[in-house]
Amino acid sequence: MFGRSKSSEEAPAEQAQAAREGAKGRPTPKRRDQEAARKRPLVVTDRKAARGRDRQERREQLAKVRRALETGDETHFPPRDRGPVRRYIRDFVDARRNLGEFLLPVMLIVLALSLVNQPAIFAASVYLTWGAVLLVVIDTVLMWRRLKSRLVEKFGADGVPKGSVSYAVMRVFQLRRSRRPVPMVARGEYPS
Repeated sequence: MFGRSKSSEEAPAEQAQAAREGAKGRPTPKRRDQEAARKRPLVVTDRKAARGRDRQERREQLAKVRRALETGDETHFPPRDRGPVRRYIRDFVDARRNLGEFLLPVMLIVLALSLVNQPAIFAASVYLTWGAVLLVVIDTVLMWRRLKSRLVEKFGADGVPKGSVSYAVMRVFQLRRSRRPVPMVARGEYPS
């Protein structure tokens, strides 16, 4: 416009861009182009393919979480198992011998004994059931008291989140071999 040539103005501007240090080396894209590139329909046209794609993504995500629980990779743990407090609880529970682990096998024995048609054996199975439950409850309460004092000592009173008791107790009642996330410490190897 007004007699100036556009080609003579563009040449210095391109040189200035190339000479600037830290520049991205390309012009900023227009907003309308970026919005057009991001636009997707609210309702997909091929619902069957979309459902299959969603199912596949969900399956891959679950496989990634399952692998993480089996290998101990904390980056892909579900939210309930993440964090240093949960790690400490897992390591503490896995380091000790828990009576809760043996409750399921004892209950299977009691179930088999209760099928015998002898009153003395049936009474013994009832006493065995209540004795096992009482011992497990006492063991679990003592475990939690010791674990809580260590958690408060290490993370502070505010650092122990709600739900830690149930997390520890649920882990106590699982057989060591079937725990997920898998135990990362040997027996007797308590966390510091």
